[in-house]
Amino acid sequence: MNVGVAHSEVNPNTRVMSSRGMWLTYALGVCMLHIVLLSIPFFSVPVAWTLTNVIHNLGMYVFLHAVKGTPFETPDQGKARLLTHWEQLDYGVQFTSSRKFFTISPIILYFLASFYTKYDPTHFILNTASLLTVLIPKLPQLHGVRIFGINKY
Repeated sequence: MNVGVAHSEVNPNTRVMSSRGMWLTYALGVCMLHIVLLSIPFFSVPVAWTLTNVIHNLGMYVFLHAVKGTPFETPDQGKARLLTHWEQLDYGVQFTSSRKFFTISPIILYFLASFYTKYDPTHFILNTASLLTVLIPKLPQLHGVRIFGINKY
């Protein structure tokens, strides 16, 4: 029995991304980031789109693929301590609707950024590199894998 625990999940990190309104909140946050960047007078439209893409992907990488553990005290004997948030998502089950959404959203943002920058080579390289940094860790083959021992502990 978990005395003083307010949630019924063993690890609330597993369900937070598929909770009610999370996808809408996420999309509105990305839109607000883009509007704020567009409101800065010395940023052109292509620069604002590239910055939106890069900032989004950097935040997504940090929060989903770099930070490990859970902010909640869990009765799982420390199993979540060594997993990133992406690995904890939906109890590690691949190809769920929330995993698909968070895989497709940076791709859509990449297409929008590429279109509005008119495929300028500098912006295109930055946007592509940014996209690859968040798509590669999401591959099912890399679940639990630490390349070169980075983020092992």
